[in-house]
Amino acid sequence: MSRRMILKASALGAMTLVANVWMSQAMAADTIKVGILHSLSGTMAISETSLKDVALMTIAEINAKGGVMGKQLEPVIVDPASNWPLFAEKARQLISQDKVAVVFGCWTSVSRKSTLPVFKELNSLLFYPVQYEGEELEKNVFYTGAAPNQQAIPATEYLMSKEGGAAKRFVLLGTDYVYPRTTNKILRAYLKSKGVKDTDIDEVYTPFGHSDYQTIVANIKKFSAGGKTAVISTINGDSNVPFYKELGNAGLKATDVPVVAFSVGEEELRGVDTKPLLGHLAAWNYFQSVKNPANDEFIKKWKAYAVAQKLPNASTVVTNDPMEATYVGINMWKQAVEKAKSTDTDKVIAAMAGQTFKSPSGFTLTMDATNHHLHKPVMIGEIKGDGQFSVVYKTKAPIRAQPWSPYIAGNEGKQKL
Repeated sequence: MSRRMILKASALGAMTLVANVWMSQAMAADTIKVGILHSLSGTMAISETSLKDVALMTIAEINAKGGVMGKQLEPVIVDPASNWPLFAEKARQLISQDKVAVVFGCWTSVSRKSTLPVFKELNSLLFYPVQYEGEELEKNVFYTGAAPNQQAIPATEYLMSKEGGAAKRFVLLGTDYVYPRTTNKILRAYLKSKGVKDTDIDEVYTPFGHSDYQTIVANIKKFSAGGKTAVISTINGDSNVPFYKELGNAGLKATDVPVVAFSVGEEELRGVDTKPLLGHLAAWNYFQSVKNPANDEFIKKWKAYAVAQKLPNASTVVTNDPMEATYVGINMWKQAVEKAKSTDTDKVIAAMAGQTFKSPSGFTLTMDATNHHLHKPVMIGEIKGDGQFSVVYKTKAPIRAQPWSPYIAGNEGKQKL
């Protein structure tokens, strides 16, 4: 080959490379990358995998309707594997390396708190879809799950009411990390304000992945001999399965010692024989069993998606509260981006204020303009034999979140960013 031909071929190759890079950049410019940060392995996979899947369903639905600002959403999925420091590393990867415009993710508060310095440093956005302990307010986070006054406090009030069994003694049983301990600190202060003595409160914690609840359940039985007792459970992850199985084995019925759970929904009950658990409770802001057209459509879409994507046990998939909160959060972010005409973090934050969305809960939810929390209804459900919940209590309207509990000293005046 002559020198001229070599130079010509080299020039052609360089032009092709430049063209490919340009085309790649052009294609990237035609999509908006969004991060999905959920544990798909480890102890929290039982709860978080479905949030990844419903996020993908929501993104596919938005794309089918034309995307956001005429661009398709491109999901980037990472697995922090129930490893709390790894959440921060994966968040940094999504923002700095993958260049996502927003992240939807986390379940446990320890995973969320692990990521907060990253989102603040890089000025990116996290949409957090799970109930939590409050005592936090961050510019770079939108909280689409419940604050304590939208779940924990109303559930405890219900247990103390005649309808809820008029409990006088309480076992605060949780996984040993920030969410259960902070929630129980708030509940202790609340119970004390209602005249409950410290001797009538038992507080017990187990590590993530704990599986032997025989002694704990036996101790709950003994404690209940001192008066009408209820258990408030902040157990998270796959430990819920052996706990509920042990309740059944011990014959601890809801009529004797009702259990209200804050982290157990339809998804967690798929792995449990629920017949011995009839009447035990869960407090959320949504249940699959609520009847309204928006929820009927949500359930229908989710089941069709599960079958089409051949998800595990697709024929028996269920919806739950954090899934609904994920769905609401992604749609609200879309609305805010289109209002702002930009994915710029600060512009989207401004546009999120006052966003509304008709949710599968049957209520129109509003993003508070001052505290980045949704106004949400409160629901309490009894476990049924089919793993669903019968709603026994529901507020008439959404409740405004109080991120900083009024039962903790020093929280006055902290409700706004």
